[in-house]
Amino acid sequence: MLVRIVKMTFKPDEIEAFKVLFEANKDKIRNVEGCLFLELYQDLRNKSVFFTYSYWKNETNLENYRKSSLFQKIWSSTKVKFNAKPEAWSVQKLVSLK
Repeated sequence: MLVRIVKMTFKPDEIEAFKVLFEANKDKIRNVEGCLFLELYQDLRNKSVFFTYSYWKNETNLENYRKSSLFQKIWSSTKVKFNAKPEAWSVQKLVSLK
């Protein structure tokens, strides 16, 4: 399993528009083949900073999503709202406690 973490910083006047965009597309993203989990977080102190955490069956599934028309549509609408360059990491979960 692959965990994808993306940090995005938005222009303050674009925060609500991003939330609406995410809400409209979250189920479509989650239902992409190989997507096992999806969450969105907002920083407590800096309301312009968001993180997405998604779990993917494997790197091929993530790459197929990143090449899809769905991703292109969502990303083109999202990136114009940024206030800073996004950062992304693909990581392997080593430990998880509940």
